[in-house]
Amino acid sequence: MPKPTPAQLIDFEKTHWVHDGAKEEAIRRVLGLTPARYYVLLARAVADLEGIRHDALWAARIRRRTERERAA
Repeated sequence: MPKPTPAQLIDFEKTHWVHDGAKEEAIRRVLGLTPARYYVLLARAVADLEGIRHDALWAARIRRRTERERAA
């Protein structure tokens, strides 16, 4: 399976906002990635110009949430 684009990753995150077992299963099934790899690619996507152009509001929201989780 090809690597998802920044837009695909952001769109997936928009529809799977809650962290739970179902989300991890969807990451594997829909994107063909491990959850760890997904979060690495998602972090890159929301910092990438393509991801920001696709949906600046959600890119910023995801970045803020990630920063809060790292600080906790």
